[in-house]
Amino acid sequence: MNTLDFDPSKLGTKDHWDQRYAQELINFRENRFEGEVWFGEEPEEKMVEWAQTHVPPQSSPNILDIGSGNGHLLFAMVEAGYDASRLTGIDYSQGSVDLSASIGKQRELDDANDENAYGSVVFATCDFLDARSPIPSPKDQNTSDCAWDLILDKGTYDAISLMDNDAQGNAPLDKYPPRVAALLKPGGHFLITSCNFTEDELKERFAMPVFGLEYEDSIPYRKFTFGGKTGSSYATVAFTKQSVSSG
Repeated sequence: MNTLDFDPSKLGTKDHWDQRYAQELINFRENRFEGEVWFGEEPEEKMVEWAQTHVPPQSSPNILDIGSGNGHLLFAMVEAGYDASRLTGIDYSQGSVDLSASIGKQRELDDANDENAYGSVVFATCDFLDARSPIPSPKDQNTSDCAWDLILDKGTYDAISLMDNDAQGNAPLDKYPPRVAALLKPGGHFLITSCNFTEDELKERFAMPVFGLEYEDSIPYRKFTFGGKTGSSYATVAFTKQSVSSG
């Protein structure tokens, strides 16, 4: 698979995120500051709205957020009516998991009307690119493979693109699409938001027969023109896993 050449960055290192979330956990415990919404409010709101239309809460979907950070996207899903016990966030930084779990528990304590079970969202440490790193099985399932109705990514694929190649010279980014495809149910959806990749570039990397993923939809953003080129700050694209043919 062809990949764009990005120079390695600290944003692609585990050490950076471990340090960042350790500090954010201190900030939360001392000041109740939950941390920033990655990419801002607009992409997150658009992702939740897309999910409500295509994978509605009433269908009781099992949802996985890859690189869940401070958990804000999943908490927004809870507020949109999704069953918190069917929401799972994974991150390779233990600090991220500690922070998001702490925020969830505190939000639930602060919810005087008990409207949102923030504390029931599952957060777990997992290196998504390592198939040996276990992902918690979703509710009512005994495996995480072919088990998820919706998989979310907001910025994690971007961070992976900034990692160094492995010892064999392979780009970590290339491990990502087949891993997503293996986890999705047939007919399941993958919704990704990126600021490093355009819509066409994401289609090129994910909508491939070998993965069984097809382009489904994209979310529009305001466009701007700079240097004679027109584009958007973000690309949010949805893919669906092909259903098993009965023939």
